[in-house]
Amino acid sequence: MRKTLLVLAFSALSLRPQSGSSGAVRKAPAPPTSAASGQEMYRAYCASCHGLDAQGGGPASSALKVPPPDLTRLAKRNSGRFPELRVFNSIAGDARVPAHGSKDMPVWGSLFLQSGAGDASAAKLRIRNLTRYIASIQAH
Repeated sequence: MRKTLLVLAFSALSLRPQSGSSGAVRKAPAPPTSAASGQEMYRAYCASCHGLDAQGGGPASSALKVPPPDLTRLAKRNSGRFPELRVFNSIAGDARVPAHGSKDMPVWGSLFLQSGAGDASAAKLRIRNLTRYIASIQAH
């Protein structure tokens, strides 16, 4: 059951457009990543929607009901201060993010917890490093 859930979650998170089609996406499993590299996790788990440049134009963004935000302008939209706790909670699934599903179905926190065999500290490390990476790409 856990393996099936992981495959389904990774498939849902790694949407890629099919070549030659408009707005259609195919599901593909995301590759395993290092918990130490926020950038590697961003590319594997976030870029399909938010784009490699984190400005919201990833290949799967057109298939979403709610367009993904420009992650490089989070600090700018928050009076110049990066909203670290809000970003951490959004990734963990503790905050309501329309594009990530309901609070009852947190995508990232539960996925990282399951991929780390239930190790909560490993899941928090992943979320922390991903949050730090997003903080590092803020526009000035």
